[in-house]
Amino acid sequence: MEKQTSANKPHIMTIPYPYQGHMNPMLQFSKRLASKGVQITILATNDVKTSKLAHTSSINIEYISYEIEQGDEIPKSVAAGLGYVNHKVLKRVPGIIEKHKASGSPIKVIVYDSLIHGALELAHKLGLRGASLFTQTCAVCSVYYHVQRGSLALPLEGHTVSLPSIPVLEIEDLPSLVQAHDRLYPGLLEVIKKQFVDLEKAEWIFFNVFDKLEEEIAKWLSSQWPIKTIGPSIPSMFLDKRLPDDRDYGLNLFKPDAEACIKWLSAKATGSVVYVSFGSVANLAQNHMDELAWGLLNSNINFLWVVRETEQNKLPGNFKAEASEKGLVVSWCPQLEVLAHKAVGSFMTHCGWNSTLEALSLGMPMLVMPQWADQTTNAKYVVDVWQTGVWVKARDKEIFTREDITNRIKDVMDGAKGEELRVNAIKWKEQAVEAMSEGGSSDKNIDEFISKVISTTT
Repeated sequence: MEKQTSANKPHIMTIPYPYQGHMNPMLQFSKRLASKGVQITILATNDVKTSKLAHTSSINIEYISYEIEQGDEIPKSVAAGLGYVNHKVLKRVPGIIEKHKASGSPIKVIVYDSLIHGALELAHKLGLRGASLFTQTCAVCSVYYHVQRGSLALPLEGHTVSLPSIPVLEIEDLPSLVQAHDRLYPGLLEVIKKQFVDLEKAEWIFFNVFDKLEEEIAKWLSSQWPIKTIGPSIPSMFLDKRLPDDRDYGLNLFKPDAEACIKWLSAKATGSVVYVSFGSVANLAQNHMDELAWGLLNSNINFLWVVRETEQNKLPGNFKAEASEKGLVVSWCPQLEVLAHKAVGSFMTHCGWNSTLEALSLGMPMLVMPQWADQTTNAKYVVDVWQTGVWVKARDKEIFTREDITNRIKDVMDGAKGEELRVNAIKWKEQAVEAMSEGGSSDKNIDEFISKVISTTT
């Protein structure tokens, strides 16, 4: 698609949820739209003012604070906190819409994170059209949708669940919020279910996946709503390489120690390092941290391990000294650069969707250690559907041991299983690149979206 002229340049507002795993996909989608000549205004937190994103000339930024205002009740649960974010967004957006309308560059469409309940109703109330972006997989969203409409009754009974167009799932393969039926985080499952309320009224529904990755379930969801796949939403230079300046997300809620990571990796042999990271939220119990630390060291394989500052007090007291020859522990790192580095041979991951999609897009075998939420279902797909990973612990075990860690690392890094995983991982990498390249499925879907926006606003 050719870039739009100033005369017919559509103006779209994008509203990400203010968590790293939700912000990155929306930001990348915004960049893609901007690269095709769309005028983009993104609603971002005040933290962004010091980031690379703040200096991106192709995207206009409106800022929002999610701090508790005087007189507002302090949220007492995760669900209440999510509700407060929605309240702040819905309060802030009308003023932004009016501002741009008065400037002669009116916003015509709002693309909002699916968790921002009320955004679609607000868009329509303001005379705009709305598009919902789901930052989890089609399979995970399908499970939640069946819970919402009552076709998957809770509490769960039996040992397996059979739903349209996805493999038979054991109970432990379902999202943890469904398994626990809201016992862990009261009210949170109800918040998740609200993503589907009045969803049929949305003009567009987007998923951060690519067509061949979830072909069957995407087709089934298309029979329910007008969904389109627009992923993988990761920087272009790691995929189709059509946007030379798009080399990173431009936003990190944590400060990566990029120089130390890349320098250390560059001194290692090709495919000799296992990269270990459990994302921006997961917290390992002390016994899990101990087993993981000594399992990594006992494998005698090079490792790069991300342990957030708030978690480093859980490391065994003498671990860093004992691991200095084989391992590097950092508080954060540039994950895409690490996964793309020739020295990295596998990725031990919690299976958050962004991390999983990055690994698939870069052809990286995985060792899966899901923690909660959608990660359990993502892990099931990585191991049994996409066949690019292995479970770290046996499914019938409550916890993993250092022996589990050591053995699975050796399986993936040195064994025949690892070769099989690498072949499959490269296949998905090629299909991810194809989807985002010119004329690919996701590229076409983005072009069609822009064309429809233009045709109904001129």
